[in-house]
Amino acid sequence: MDSSFYGWKSGSIPQSCGYITSPIISLLALHRLERVLDLGSGNGILCKELHRLGLSVVGAELSKDGVDASRALVPEVNFFEIGVEDNPCEITSTEGLFDAVVSTEVIEHLYSPHLLPAFAQECLKPGGILILSTPYHGYIKNMMLSIFDKWDHHHTALWCGGHIKFWSKKILSQLLDANGFKVESFYGVGRLPWLWKSMILASKKYN
Repeated sequence: MDSSFYGWKSGSIPQSCGYITSPIISLLALHRLERVLDLGSGNGILCKELHRLGLSVVGAELSKDGVDASRALVPEVNFFEIGVEDNPCEITSTEGLFDAVVSTEVIEHLYSPHLLPAFAQECLKPGGILILSTPYHGYIKNMMLSIFDKWDHHHTALWCGGHIKFWSKKILSQLLDANGFKVESFYGVGRLPWLWKSMILASKKYN
């Protein structure tokens, strides 16, 4: 996948940060997680906020533009130009293991999504937490998309580097379970209940 599609040229705030960041921070605080890897860290916006809150955070981003923008935005944080198809030892050999891996709005872009939880497994301490967000899909939302003829817009094939996987809570939970994680909590975020823009799953490493 060509990471240049994402256009991480600056530290501008992605729209999704408005409804994802606060629940992510709350989950980290709830589980008292202090060492965090942001996997697919984009232009560093979330890393900047976690660093501001006093957490120890490291960013991993496949896009060179994203890494360059991140380092300019928050130079105190270490960023690695690396993706889920790469060897996680490139990070853990110098940074050690983490309490949490956070990955926001990434897994829907991956041809081989199982590589994300597999990568997280190698970066987490025993019992560590993987926190994922991805666009939400469920019966009521899918029905509304059909009623209002929004499927072409929602699944547009014209977005280079866009979404290629569309997840429900059930299927994403199955992926996590198959890769050594037990889902512990689910949250819908953005918009009205059952019409959520995204969902957040927190899962615990069990092997």
